[in-house]
Amino acid sequence: MKHETERCQDAPTKTETMPRREFLKTAAAAGAGLVILPSGVVGGASAPSNTLNIAMIATGGRAGAHFGAASKENIVALCDVNEDHLAKAAKRFPKAQTYIDWRKCLDQKGLDAIICCTTDHTHAFISNWAMNRDLHVYCEKPMGITVNEVRVLRAKYLAKKDKLATQQGTQRHQYPNFNRVRELVVDGAIGELKAAWAWGNRQLRRNGYLPGEGIPPKTLHYDLWLGPAPYHPYNRGYFGGCLSWNMYRDFGTGQVGDMGSHTMDLVWNAIDAGLPTTAEASGDKFNPEIVPVRMTATWDIPQNDWRPGIKVTWCMGGDMPKSPMGFIDLNKIGHGAMFKGDKGFLVADFQKRVLIPYGRNADLSYYNKRPTEKMLPDLGHFQQDWLDACKGDLKTACDFDYSGRMMETMFLGLVAHRVGKKLQYDGKAGKVTNVPEANKYLSKEYRNDWPLEG
Repeated sequence: MKHETERCQDAPTKTETMPRREFLKTAAAAGAGLVILPSGVVGGASAPSNTLNIAMIATGGRAGAHFGAASKENIVALCDVNEDHLAKAAKRFPKAQTYIDWRKCLDQKGLDAIICCTTDHTHAFISNWAMNRDLHVYCEKPMGITVNEVRVLRAKYLAKKDKLATQQGTQRHQYPNFNRVRELVVDGAIGELKAAWAWGNRQLRRNGYLPGEGIPPKTLHYDLWLGPAPYHPYNRGYFGGCLSWNMYRDFGTGQVGDMGSHTMDLVWNAIDAGLPTTAEASGDKFNPEIVPVRMTATWDIPQNDWRPGIKVTWCMGGDMPKSPMGFIDLNKIGHGAMFKGDKGFLVADFQKRVLIPYGRNADLSYYNKRPTEKMLPDLGHFQQDWLDACKGDLKTACDFDYSGRMMETMFLGLVAHRVGKKLQYDGKAGKVTNVPEANKYLSKEYRNDWPLEG
């Protein structure tokens, strides 16, 4: 197994060499004093000395959101199982090498980073293989589709966090409201935190995997699209965007990993959570082929140094938390979050928030609003946050540690729904301790020739 691609290096003298990534970090630290070397001095595909050599893994759909920021770097590789998408991207980046198989793309010499926009069931594979080659990774959400997949990615990132920058694509995190919500919760605007909820109202119902229908277009490499998933016959119904395939268990996690990633991020950003100790869920009857549309999952989150242990709940598909007051209709917030404290509630969507004091002592006299100069700075452009980290301090807002803990929690809710029992969970070991049969659902089987480690 090949773990690392050969690197192009700077060569100031015959006896003094500096790896390209180390040079990039040094250059970023130098700031405005950096002297840009002529194109081609650093190796790779004629990259200027302070740019990244990036591979775009998948070039249609969501990938378009990355073209603007990434085009400031050096796009040296394009990969897509759909040759039509690939041809369109190649017109924009004509100097890039093109591939239909991401496994071959990752072995291109001189890469520094990848942006992964493939179907959800390949996210963990591509990200893990890339980190094995010491490549920075931006991966669209969710970063995997099982508890085990996100645990593997989180562990790999933690082992390499001193040299790699990672980011899960929960780009709504860039909204300033995320920081304002965190400040209100942490600073005690609702008193001591007691519980939190997140919800999403999207409902996309399916009956089961689609029957075989027709043959794939000549420009679509369907077997590569399936990748590690079990074989399912081709049906064009899988190819109308992510909402066409992510409800099927072999391809995605439905709204748990889709809008659930974004909406739970509002809560996760505010509560400084580790892994849960329990998980329980209710909702639609279990279907082995389809992720539930309606589900409520609840976890016990241990205490930390500023709050007690709390319950966190995710509701979807029509399930909702109880409104804090009769005249407040939470159903008018399609995707939102709510925090309960001993002196009030905070209700928010991605860009707005409402503080609701309650009780005899809910006069806010206990709350000391932080001064303007101590407010959390705006994150700015989400993709740029990762690009800057690749060339700087490697820190991002939604790295594979932060995001990995969130997604492991969410996916554990799916396992609890599947077995229909409350689970006791050992997060350190990654095992359910009271329902042994649940442990087999923390991971899944893959097709031959598609190892998670590669």
